[in-house]
Amino acid sequence: MIHQNSTTSLPGWTLSARDPQFIESLMPIWEWLYRYYFRVQTSGWHHIPADGQVLLVGSHNGGMASPDLHMMMYDWFRRFGVQRLVYGLMHPYAWQVSPSIASLAQKLGAIPAHPTMASAAFDIGASVLVYPGGQYDMFRPHRERYKIHFANQKGFIKLALKKSVPIIPLISVGAHDTLIILGDCYEQVKHLHHWGLPWLYGIDPGVFPIYLGLPWGLAIGPLPNIPLPIQIHTRVCAPIVFERYGNQAARDRDYVNACYDLVYRQMQRELDILVMDAG
Repeated sequence: MIHQNSTTSLPGWTLSARDPQFIESLMPIWEWLYRYYFRVQTSGWHHIPADGQVLLVGSHNGGMASPDLHMMMYDWFRRFGVQRLVYGLMHPYAWQVSPSIASLAQKLGAIPAHPTMASAAFDIGASVLVYPGGQYDMFRPHRERYKIHFANQKGFIKLALKKSVPIIPLISVGAHDTLIILGDCYEQVKHLHHWGLPWLYGIDPGVFPIYLGLPWGLAIGPLPNIPLPIQIHTRVCAPIVFERYGNQAARDRDYVNACYDLVYRQMQRELDILVMDAG
């Protein structure tokens, strides 16, 4: 078990904050959102084995609210129970921006997105959920809502290779319509920062979206939002198993790139199919 008082001393550096009773208390709220607000239609859950470990790899949608993430979580807990261990990787900035919200997320199983934490979760028998594209994915423009966007982040591939676990792709349609992202003015704001405008919380967000949504109307910046009540379709795809695993495979740059391209192509193909099915 890794605790915050380890040598890294990072906020949230623990696996023990996950609280099954807290998760259980949220299930009625998630159920209402699932059935009546987002009217979720889902498929493919038979691809996740009844036991064993997997690396769940998703594509972020809908800004910071990411409603498809929460609906996927609800589906996992109602199918496998709140005791089956799964941890989700969350940007370490979350603990700096809002420690109270980050603390609540920890009770759901959020841990800092760091290779050591992900490895520790696998070491205790848990599965791990990762959204490689992070903020670049969740705030991609609306015109790219049907595009997989990993932002060239390949750490999840190395993790799967080192831990010898299959990748289970998670895709969705509809969630990126809950926040209409018009574009990104990050480069312009970065110039203002160089001229003396400080970053909020002293953090470079990497994105600075312009969007339409609740409760702000027209707004800019990576702010929290209330998702619009758009129907969401989610799908769990067939496992992706690589030809070889282990530390040596994870250190082979060409092999890691090939595995990354394989996951990207397969998820994009599955998303294209889901778009047609949901249409």
